[in-house]
Order: sequence, then structure tokens, then C-alpha cells
Amino acid sequence: MSKLEGRVAVVTGAASGIGKGIAIAFAREGARIVVADRSDEAQAAEVLAAIAKLGGEALFVRTDVSDEASVNAMAEQALARFGRVDILVNNAGIFTESLLENMPVDDWDRVVGVNLRGTFLCSRALVGQMLERGDGRIINIASQLGQIGGTSVAHYVASKAGVIGLTKALAREVSHRGVLVNAIAPGPIETPLLDGESDEWRSAKLAELPIRRFGTVDEVTPTAVLLASADGSYYVGQTLGPNGGDVML
Repeated sequence: MSKLEGRVAVVTGAASGIGKGIAIAFAREGARIVVADRSDEAQAAEVLAAIAKLGGEALFVRTDVSDEASVNAMAEQALARFGRVDILVNNAGIFTESLLENMPVDDWDRVVGVNLRGTFLCSRALVGQMLERGDGRIINIASQLGQIGGTSVAHYVASKAGVIGLTKALAREVSHRGVLVNAIAPGPIETPLLDGESDEWRSAKLAELPIRRFGTVDEVTPTAVLLASADGSYYVGQTLGPNGGDVML
């Protein structure tokens, strides 16, 4: 039997990058998928087609994870369609660069609003029905930068460090009630987010990585499948790091 057969998963930011890869990987394992993304359905067409090709079922809901009303509407649509949500992957995130001394307050608010507030809002919207059943998984996508810091990205680092802290706190609240909460902190992965980096940055980062290459989405998705499935039943409040050696704990 597939590892996620009969399960329902919400994946935020699922139209591209790591979220897209996780949504497809979950569908391959038998899950029904809610693709929640701020882009429109045309931009999500590729992931929806990939899920359909696997024989899976998907619902697209346009969602701004930083907006409470939008998140609550997404949760309502997911529950109306599928009756429950077993797995939530808080993947939606944004990234900008600025030295703290020059950082516009709007940039700080926008990055923290999507990356950290969005994780809170989506978790709050869906954890209740998991607790009612005594069963569920929440997987938060953090970043290795939330563990080691980074130059010109204080807002991003703070948001992802906050995601790691939120993961631990929520895990302590709900794990004894059947809901397991964990995080994944990928290193630099070849996604549209990384495409915006300069050649100078890419060269410098490659030189720092013990593995001397960036990762691929397919090297992150197995960790998500592990945490979502019965194989991950003893992981609680953990931050797993497919990061090419950028962080060694």
C-alpha cells in the first residue's frame, strides 16, 4: 500500500519549487492534495496536471497565507471538499535581500508575514480538526539560514528561526494528543527562489558547501514523505536538514 493512501494533505506554496515537489510526491504515495497558492490556477496548472497524471485528486485554492480571512476560507474549502485534512505542509515563503540598516519596514513585515505569520495562521486553521480526531501531521518548511544566519537577510532568517521555534512549541502542545509537528530546513535548493541570486552569490555559496553543489527538490521531498507517513511516527518537534552539509548538528 502507498504510504499516504487515503490521506488528505494541504500544501501551501504548492504551485512551484519545493511545495510543488512535495505535492506531487504526496500524490504519488496516494494522498489527495489541496494546492494552496497565492498564484492563480493557470500558474498552478503544471502541478495539478502532474497530480492528475498520477491518478490523484487535487483541489486548487488561491490563498494568501499572510491573510487570516484567506487562510480560513482555504481551510473551509478543503474541509468541505474532503471532509478532513490529515497533513498540513506550511511551505509558502518569500525571500528578499537588504542590509538591516537599510531595510524598509514593509519588507520586514511582508517576509515575516508570509513566512512566520502564514505558518501560524494555517496551523491554527487546521490543527483543531486534527486534534478532534487525535491524528495529524504538520510539517513546517524552515531554512538552514534560520539555524546559521546570513548576511542581508535578517528578516528572512528571523522568520525561519521563528518557524523552527514555533515547530517546537506547537509540538509540545499537541503531540500527546496525536498531532505530530516537525520542520524541514533545506539548504540551497535549485528552485525559482534560488534563480534570483547573483552569480557571485552562487559561486560563494557553492564554495561553502561541503558537497559543492546545490540540492534538488527531489532530494527534499523524501523527508516530507517520511514525516507525513507512519515511518515518521517517532519524530516530534524535530528539524530535519537536507542541506548538503551547510549545517552539521
